[in-house]
Amino acid sequence: MKEENNSASKNKWSRIFRKKWFFPAVYLTIAALLLSVVVWYQNTNNQDPDAQNDSEMTDDFESSEFDEDAEAVLDQQEVIGMPVENQDQAEIVTKFYDYNAEQKEQEDGLVLYNNRYYQSTGIDIAAADDEPFDVVASLSGTVTEVKEDPLLGNVVVLDHGDDVVTYYASLGEVDVKADSEVEQGDKLGTAGKNLFGKDNGTHVHFELRKNDIEVNPEEYFNQPVSKLDGIKAEEVKEDAKEEEDESATEKEDAEATEEDANAVEEGTDSTEEQDGEDSEDIEVDPEQDELDNEGNEEQDEEVVDEQKNEKQEDEQDVEDKEQTDETTDSSASSASA
Repeated sequence: MKEENNSASKNKWSRIFRKKWFFPAVYLTIAALLLSVVVWYQNTNNQDPDAQNDSEMTDDFESSEFDEDAEAVLDQQEVIGMPVENQDQAEIVTKFYDYNAEQKEQEDGLVLYNNRYYQSTGIDIAAADDEPFDVVASLSGTVTEVKEDPLLGNVVVLDHGDDVVTYYASLGEVDVKADSEVEQGDKLGTAGKNLFGKDNGTHVHFELRKNDIEVNPEEYFNQPVSKLDGIKAEEVKEDAKEEEDESATEKEDAEATEEDANAVEEGTDSTEEQDGEDSEDIEVDPEQDELDNEGNEEQDEEVVDEQKNEKQEDEQDVEDKEQTDETTDSSASSASA
């Protein structure tokens, strides 16, 4: 009985082994098991190195040599402020002269001095009560110049790096010195008076410059310093446009000059042609000219002969008259005798 069962089981496995799908199925199962083991092993080994790499990256960042540059970038986000301590009591009495502004705004950007109008390159800020007030640094920076100008009064210039400069004029008192460092909001002096803006009374003249170009401070108040970075690109585009316009104008002028020259040349050629035709029209035959000259000479001789004949006739008349007078006198003498 047992032998029959063993032979039946062997026959069963033999039938299974003879199936076409048996061995591929076995291979796939073994491959799946091996792949699962490999993936599990890699994940186990990668957990600790990742954490170690993260810590190393953190240490590198903390000790980075570019920390100073990172601080400089943060400083660029400093917001540009008005150069007065109390903005509520400040009033802009003279605006920045903008060539693209409307006429009324341009008029507010003119300064009258010595019977002439000048374009304002900054703004004038005054107090409502015309009293002196504290003038503060619009941005953190270095004092590069402190001077007294006969027209503008006391002047303080700050350099903020990246070609950004602020300019403070018409100061009464000055509380800083050249080469000193100031923070935003530090007192630079007090507002005063000057000759150039005497109509504004007590005030401070403030200018904001980027790449030596004066910009409208009102457009950048409460804006980050980085917003000034677009000034150079805009100016380059405007300069390129102006150069292109000038080139186009010069080209048009050259074309107009060339057209005028061509017109003059054509006029000269036509005049020469006309003169040539006129000269041909008035050209005289030499033989005819000689005959005319001979005729004129004959006429002149005839005139001379006539004049001689008339002269002889006049002389004959005079002689006849004298003889007649003598005869008359003789007759009168005979009669009296």
